[in-house]
Amino acid sequence: MTERRTGARERVRAETTEDIKRVAREHLATDGADLSLRAVARDVGMVSSAVYRYFPSRDDLLTALVVDAYDELADAADEAERTAPRRDPHARWMALTRGIRAWSLAHPHEYALLYGSPVPGYQAPEDTVGPASRPQLLLAQILRDAAAGRSSTAAQGDRLGRGLRADMVTAAAFLDVLELPGALVARGLLAWTQLFGALSFELFGRFEGGIEDPGALFEFEMRAMSDYLGLRERAH
Repeated sequence: MTERRTGARERVRAETTEDIKRVAREHLATDGADLSLRAVARDVGMVSSAVYRYFPSRDDLLTALVVDAYDELADAADEAERTAPRRDPHARWMALTRGIRAWSLAHPHEYALLYGSPVPGYQAPEDTVGPASRPQLLLAQILRDAAAGRSSTAAQGDRLGRGLRADMVTAAAFLDVLELPGALVARGLLAWTQLFGALSFELFGRFEGGIEDPGALFEFEMRAMSDYLGLRERAH
C-alpha cells in the first residue's frame, strides 16, 4: 500500500510538473522569457506558493524549459540525420540542418528562448550544456566519418594563429574529435554559426520585404557550407 501511494504521488507530481511547463511554454508566446511564476500558477489553477514546491524560482522553471527545448531540437536533428545514407556526409549535413530548421519553424518561441536575446538576470546552469551540445556532437560525428572515409578535403591550406589553434584543441576535446585538424574544427564551428545565423534572420523577421523564399536561400547557404566543409556529395 505504501509503495502504491508513493507511486501515485510521484505520478501526480510528474503530471503537475508537465502542466506547469506546458502553461509556461504558452506564456513564452505572449510574454517571451519574462515569465511570472504567479501568472503561470494562476493559469494552471494553483496558488502561487504551491508552484514553488515544483520550481523554487523563475530561473528553475526557465532551466527546465531550456533543457526540454534543447532535447526536442536535438531529437529532431537526430531523427532527420538518420534518414540520410551513412556514407554520404553531404546528405547527412543537409538532413541535419533541415531537421533543425523544421523544428525551429514549428517552435519559434522555444527557438527564441534558446537563441534569442539573453534573459536579464538568468545564467544557464551546467544542466543545459549536455542537451545543448547534442546536435554539435552529431556534426562532429559527420566530420569524423567524412575524414575517416576521405570524404572531406577542406581546410588543408588553412592557417590558424596560435590562440585560435589552442581554442580549436579545446573545442575538439569537447567534441571528441581530437584526431581532426584544428582548421577543420574551425570550419565546422563557422558552419554551425552560419546555420543558426540563417535561422535567426528568418525567424526574427530580418528577411521581410526582401527575401520571398527563405527556404531556397537556406538550402543555398547550407549547400555552400557543405562545400566549405569539403563534404563530397555522393551519387545515388
